[in-house]
Amino acid sequence: KAPRDPGYRSLLAAILANLGSFDETVRVYEELLKEHPGQAKIWMSYGHALRTAGRQDDSVSAYRRAISMVPTLGEAYWSLANLKTFRFTDEEARAMRAALGRKDLADEDRVHFEFALGKTLEDAGSYEDSFAHYAAGNALRRRSHPYSADDNADLIRRLKELFTADFFAARSGWGCPAQDPIFIVGLPRAGSTLLEQILASHSLVEGTMELPDVPRIVHELNARAREAGPRFPELLAGLDRDALHALGAGYLESTRVQRKTGAPFFIDKNPNNWLYLGLIQLMLPNARIIDARRHPLACGFSCFKQHFARGQSFTYDLEDLGRYYRDYIELMAHFERTLPNRIHRVLYESMVADTESEVRRLLADGLEHWRNYDPWLGPLKEALGPVLSEYPAEPASI
Repeated sequence: KAPRDPGYRSLLAAILANLGSFDETVRVYEELLKEHPGQAKIWMSYGHALRTAGRQDDSVSAYRRAISMVPTLGEAYWSLANLKTFRFTDEEARAMRAALGRKDLADEDRVHFEFALGKTLEDAGSYEDSFAHYAAGNALRRRSHPYSADDNADLIRRLKELFTADFFAARSGWGCPAQDPIFIVGLPRAGSTLLEQILASHSLVEGTMELPDVPRIVHELNARAREAGPRFPELLAGLDRDALHALGAGYLESTRVQRKTGAPFFIDKNPNNWLYLGLIQLMLPNARIIDARRHPLACGFSCFKQHFARGQSFTYDLEDLGRYYRDYIELMAHFERTLPNRIHRVLYESMVADTESEVRRLLADGLEHWRNYDPWLGPLKEALGPVLSEYPAEPASI
């Protein structure tokens, strides 16, 4: 396509955003909007770029511009709701309700409106109505993004069977010896962003983002596997010293584009990497691993009310969320036995308690906010089982 084609330039802006070049992303969208000012979705994407670049007021204006062109653009409403300090006007809340009343509203827009209205009612203290909208949005999303808790539990079983202490001992000294990566793993909404900000304040550490590179390696390994041969994780048993070194070196090379400052250490905070800790140990045995953990009800409900567009299909149902959290606890406990002193655990509640008082005031609401929704969290509590009662009521300071 010609370089001036709007589709090509929108793709370029998306690529720049994925590379962390946010100011350049904003510039591309601004040039594009000069030539195509009537494109609501470009205004919305411009709003995303402005928000990521730290220009919240400008992002609000961009989202509202998109809504003025297409009043049923649900994603623009959700993008506003997802800004921590933004509050809708009464007129905007009525517009969302009116949109949800339309029979011709596309499911994708309906999902976004449900979450946006849920957040609006939450801010107003109408928790029962808020929960109803969060539940409706999640139910609709789950229909188009199926998830099997049984399949995930089976994966955990297979990971535990493969990754024994003897398995790791037999491969001691293998992999790439680099110490550059710091992996922050756990569930979404468990405090990884705060933890990254604290770590990246050190001159030797660079924050990046939730990098897709480890899941990509797993995907590529499965793609190369023979049709009748073993898949992940069993296929890892067949990799020799050189293959594991190549995987680690390949990870460092593919993530190099995300590193801007020259700091010797960088953070990969893709939470889903907890499923791939065995692979990380094999290919990067000197990488640092931090388990960011949060109270199961606080973490579970925070996931439930946060609309994830992709990659977190377990968050659309409270029972699925509870089982996923249990799976996570089970696997992390297994690695604590087979790789003692390898993983550093940080509790969100301790992190908040030990943070400077000004920041603590900003964060404290997240500790107990789930209690406002306690009457409707029965499925989550039941699925969590004993994991819930085992979480410390008074976490020790870090």
